[in-house]
Amino acid sequence: MSKITDLTMNRRGLLKLTAPAMLAAMAPAAWAAGGKRFAYLTPGLDLPFWRYLAKGVDDTVKAAGGTNTTYDSHNSAQTQLQNAQDVISRGVDGIIISPTDSSTAPAVIAAAERAKIPVVIADIGTTSGDYVSFVTSNNGQGAYETGQALAKAIKAKGWQNGTFGLVTISLARKNGQLRTAGFRRAMAEIGMKEAQLSQMQTYTADETFRFTQDMLTAHPDMRALFVETDDPALGAARAIKAGRREGEILLAAFDGVPAFVPMLESGEITVAGMQQPYLIGVTCCQAMLDHLAGKTPEKNVLLPVEIVTSQNVKQLLPEITRTVFANNMG
Repeated sequence: MSKITDLTMNRRGLLKLTAPAMLAAMAPAAWAAGGKRFAYLTPGLDLPFWRYLAKGVDDTVKAAGGTNTTYDSHNSAQTQLQNAQDVISRGVDGIIISPTDSSTAPAVIAAAERAKIPVVIADIGTTSGDYVSFVTSNNGQGAYETGQALAKAIKAKGWQNGTFGLVTISLARKNGQLRTAGFRRAMAEIGMKEAQLSQMQTYTADETFRFTQDMLTAHPDMRALFVETDDPALGAARAIKAGRREGEILLAAFDGVPAFVPMLESGEITVAGMQQPYLIGVTCCQAMLDHLAGKTPEKNVLLPVEIVTSQNVKQLLPEITRTVFANNMG
């Protein structure tokens, strides 16, 4: 096995633990990092995914006796750089960043390197730059497996001759490229053609509602839709209802919010490939703590995506409540 595969399996072993036990299971040397100050730069706290990831960072650094401040970049590269400059001027001990896009990360990494502040990258990735560790989900495989589950449902209905639509996150992000490629691969395996791709800019449910309405109007033969993040998928479901296309369109989502649970149970959402943002936050913070304690954390860490359907949602609920929803079912 490769190092990445080994780490994925080891981290998966932690998923059965409660959040406190997850923290207690960390390397004892990390607890020597008490008093350290971290900053987490996130693309936008309007999306639950980033709030769950931030909580994973917060809980872990607090358990180690340190502090963390989260900075919202509002999906703006300029704001992200301003936040980074502010953080650096305050002299933090470590920066964890989920960049607005992979191409915007190098400017932050370079500024931190000049100030001798280590950087860990969470989820989105970077086109260049030196960093302590990059922790992400297996986006390509997760999207492929999400597509496979959707393809199974499509075949059961005999809808392979229809088309599918995509509402993607920014394709300037490496994770967006991987999700899109993974899902397309699953659709190609059943010979289903792509109708349209729309790329998110504001990452809101209302934006995806409009995208979905446009697709349904332009492509009456569309039978499936993949939405690449959490709240926007709720907008897609609303548009399908508004267009009276319920029972005619199969909806697949990526990421997850508590509202997905009853929608999966009812079949309103066919499948959700759920990243585990709380676990990503915990793992990123642990990598930084290990680095500050003189250890050498793994450079690249892949965490698994949970493929959640009506058949397994009840079984997986205790696990995803912790690692996906950060114990927040509200």
